[in-house]
Amino acid sequence: MNKQHMETLFRYARSSIETRFNNKEFKPENIPVELKEERGVFVTLTINNELRGCIGQVNPTPLWKGVIEAARSSAFSDPRFMPLSKEEYKQVVIELSILSKPVKTTLKEISKGDGVIINENNHSALFLPQVWDQLPSKEEFLTNLALKAGLSDYKNALFEKFTVKAWKELSPRGLIKPVNPQDKD
Repeated sequence: MNKQHMETLFRYARSSIETRFNNKEFKPENIPVELKEERGVFVTLTINNELRGCIGQVNPTPLWKGVIEAARSSAFSDPRFMPLSKEEYKQVVIELSILSKPVKTTLKEISKGDGVIINENNHSALFLPQVWDQLPSKEEFLTNLALKAGLSDYKNALFEKFTVKAWKELSPRGLIKPVNPQDKD
């Protein structure tokens, strides 16, 4: 995924939010073949470095479609927030996370930097690897992930882990760059 493809995905994310303000659907044309690759994707919205929405899906879907749906859902359907206003939209910074396929893992094999999915008795939740920045200890990370899933602890849960290639705007509608230096453009 090169920088040009990522820029296209950012345009799709922004367009999907903008058209919603006009009660329309964004339908891109001439989608590059690289953006038809099926992957899990999350879109995170922040205002002044504060979370304003984050929704996505682990199940593979064409990247272009997943970004459009996740951006719109992050802006208007994240249950933690009221729908995004036009005024807030002017301040929003977008981050796109493209997921690897999750693999089953053990509690012992989870380490800082992993994206993690927890499952137990029809309860599940996911943390992107970026959450380690706010919850740097493994204990704190997993405890909060269990709470997000509605579990009292994580000791008997099943886990999957994954990696992401994440890109973020430097400012609203600004230049984009990889979140991790190793994910060069």
